[in-house]
Amino acid sequence: MPSIAQLEKLLALDPADTFVLYGLAQEHAKQKNFGEAVAFYDRCLAVDPGYCYAYFHKARAQQAMGDLAGAKVTAQAGVQAAHRAGDGKALSELSTLQVELAEAR
Repeated sequence: MPSIAQLEKLLALDPADTFVLYGLAQEHAKQKNFGEAVAFYDRCLAVDPGYCYAYFHKARAQQAMGDLAGAKVTAQAGVQAAHRAGDGKALSELSTLQVELAEAR
């Protein structure tokens, strides 16, 4: 995966590139910069509300930050997006995440 600096250069060329936005979010999450990760997942979802895995990983980042309520809302929105998109794999993973978040304290 390219570095954050490389991805930022790509983003400067096309600020609406969902692949680059998602990549930046993932890289920030790997570095435990969860607030930055959530911001980039949000930007990705603003461009493409059907980017199902952005919901999944955004919810995970929110959970890591201690925002369990936000993670639950995000997972629910992801379930709805996956259902609309007919993405069975994403729907299954987001539904499993919802159950996990419901059981979390």
